[in-house]
Amino acid sequence: MRKLLLTGFEPFLHYPKNPTMEIVEALNGQVIDEIEIVGRTLVVDFNESARQFKQIIQDIEPDLIISLGLAGGRAKITPERIAINVKDGEVDNAGYAPTDEPIYPNEADGLFSTLPIRPIVNKLREAGYPAEISNTAGTYLCNNIMYEGLRYAKSKEHIMAGFIHIPADFELAIANGKIPGWNQQDLLVAVKIAIGQSIEAFHTK
Repeated sequence: MRKLLLTGFEPFLHYPKNPTMEIVEALNGQVIDEIEIVGRTLVVDFNESARQFKQIIQDIEPDLIISLGLAGGRAKITPERIAINVKDGEVDNAGYAPTDEPIYPNEADGLFSTLPIRPIVNKLREAGYPAEISNTAGTYLCNNIMYEGLRYAKSKEHIMAGFIHIPADFELAIANGKIPGWNQQDLLVAVKIAIGQSIEAFHTK
């Protein structure tokens, strides 16, 4: 059976939880249109998460890769258009804070998502969920993993890959007091819609 690798992240920075973890755990093992979802949670560590991610890919050999990340402050589901070849940002969970570092020296400055990001946004809006394409995944772990996934996909003709940022859930929003939040069930349904659109595009390639 073909496989879709769905990744999320553990809690990081000032966020005591990460709603992507719950989504990944809830969808792990589900089969959608003859494609099995394999859900995995990555550590928030620039070096270790990249190694962990590549090992998972090697182990399961996915046909599609969708990575999820928390974008605290965003109010919409935002599929990312591009990953850039830069590591920069606040400290990760291992205490490392890179500055202006390339992910891979002498490789592409940017790699574009191969997920159907416009149909994903359109389908989400049709279902009543706020969504828009994002043109920046930042330079923190989300961008780093997106670049890794697209780099792998580029080496394999049939692979589709990309990254989707989701808003905080209600629990995080209430704890923070200054960021918007969604019901966790709505986040789950929205991600399933994005997965469904991606699988449909994969089958029609």
